[in-house]
Amino acid sequence: MKTLRVGVVGVGHIGSNHARLYAELPSAELTAVYDLDLARGQHIAGKYRAAAAKSLAEFTELVDAASIATPTNTHYEIAKQLLARGKHLLIEKPIAQNTEHASELAELAARNELILQVGHVERFNPVLTALEAHLTHPRFIEAHRLSPYPNRSTDIGVVLDLMIHDLEIILHLVHSPVQNIDAVGVPVLSRSEDIANARLRFEDGCVANITSSRISPEQMRKIRVFQEDAYLSLDYQNQTGEVYRRVDGKIARSEVEIERGEPLKRQLAAFIECASTGRQPKVSGFQATAALELAVEITKRIASSG
Repeated sequence: MKTLRVGVVGVGHIGSNHARLYAELPSAELTAVYDLDLARGQHIAGKYRAAAAKSLAEFTELVDAASIATPTNTHYEIAKQLLARGKHLLIEKPIAQNTEHASELAELAARNELILQVGHVERFNPVLTALEAHLTHPRFIEAHRLSPYPNRSTDIGVVLDLMIHDLEIILHLVHSPVQNIDAVGVPVLSRSEDIANARLRFEDGCVANITSSRISPEQMRKIRVFQEDAYLSLDYQNQTGEVYRRVDGKIARSEVEIERGEPLKRQLAAFIECASTGRQPKVSGFQATAALELAVEITKRIASSG
């Protein structure tokens, strides 16, 4: 696999981690970064021996593929320009601010035969791989994603900021259309909702209950899946898990074997492989658009219930 020239647009908290990991990957060469804060861009570029581009046009000339880790409301314009210039993209979630822009980006990448991967990083958490190995037919799913107030990503509510991770995973696990949505949420420190709960009923009868908060004193990222033969409890944050099964009339508990690893590094390595080989990513633009559509509908239900 050839070494790919890769860069990062937006080197704040998330983008700087993209730059760090690209610099570590043998399959990639971090060649450029671009940030509106030129001093910030120069600092990160110097740290990882890359060029600090002074404009998006200059950045485009220096890369074959790029991560976009800028505020959500800028994703569409930046991605559109880079896709038009033939660049493979990894866009941090959510893919765009609205579903029309998301669909347009997914279709543009497909037409130009370019990789468009979206940063739903939990799909690269080894916990999810372990869950899928035990999964049969989910009947009830419960997901909790709690964090302290971030002081970033506050241009969007907690549904688009945090819950969308679990929505994308649940759509991946439950291969059935959503039949019904109940949702509540309240703003506390932001204009948009900071805590939210959604209950989804799928056409196949599966029910998912999802709670997200960014005003919690603790961090928690857990999912529990109940199915006919087992109950699976998994912790994304600590990368641990348990399976409960009925054996000889009793409930038997066993630990899930999980090969630990850094999800973001796995995600970026997978992106480089897809961009180099043409293999489709785990979370394509179309899959991310489906998750965004569901998240947007949930935020509408929250707004109408307020």
